[in-house]
Amino acid sequence: MPPILTLLTDFGLRDGYVAAMKGVILSLAPEATLVDISHDIPPQDVTAAAFVLASCWRFFPEGTVHLSVVDPGVGSSRRAVAVSTLGHFFVAPDNGLLALALAGAPSFAAVALTNPLYWRTPTPSRTFHGRDIFAPAAAHLAKGVPLGALGEPLADLVRLPWPQPIPLPAGGWRGEIVYVDRFGNAITNLPEALVASYREGWFCAGPFRLRGLAHTYAEVERGAPLALIGSHGYLEFALREGNIAREGGLQIGTPVHVLPAR
Repeated sequence: MPPILTLLTDFGLRDGYVAAMKGVILSLAPEATLVDISHDIPPQDVTAAAFVLASCWRFFPEGTVHLSVVDPGVGSSRRAVAVSTLGHFFVAPDNGLLALALAGAPSFAAVALTNPLYWRTPTPSRTFHGRDIFAPAAAHLAKGVPLGALGEPLADLVRLPWPQPIPLPAGGWRGEIVYVDRFGNAITNLPEALVASYREGWFCAGPFRLRGLAHTYAEVERGAPLALIGSHGYLEFALREGNIAREGGLQIGTPVHVLPAR
């Protein structure tokens, strides 16, 4: 099967940045199948990129190379890395972007991309490592170059300051909104395992105080708010056929409370 290479960036499609990376990849690995995860990550939002990558990489076959470039520290001392785990490869800046994707991995191998033989040029642009370092590294991995050839081994990677759920003294949990999708659904950091026992309880975010968890969006009237466990496996707040983030002023960091029914 031809190698599969996914791309995730905050570049958008207005400019030629994504096309330049794809051109580099296809020049080195013309047989590769390129899959766009997203290029609409909010600019410099490493946490959003980490969440999106973690939500979908496992659905690809083993051998897939995941290239992710959301890189506010480009040109600085931050490392460029490649990682292997569970039969997949990841290429990204070492700024926490890979932290959620690797959180459930039993182990991983990582290298810094320090070998210029696998760069596009020995003098890469200080502002476009996606084209000159990350894209060629991903292409070489797709072609079967061993991970260890790309650079020096690393023992650890930068961790992401991911907000942790907080138990409430009287029962329940405090969390927060960590991602808002294109439908305006506000996704929290509270996994299903924490909130399942509060299914008949209260779910509060911004101006919304909702009783009980829904199973589907269609359980409420059009335009009504609801709380449910979304496809990511986390509690989310939604507005049927509407945008709850816009209507309720919900944004990343907005506090969320799950309370007992009493």
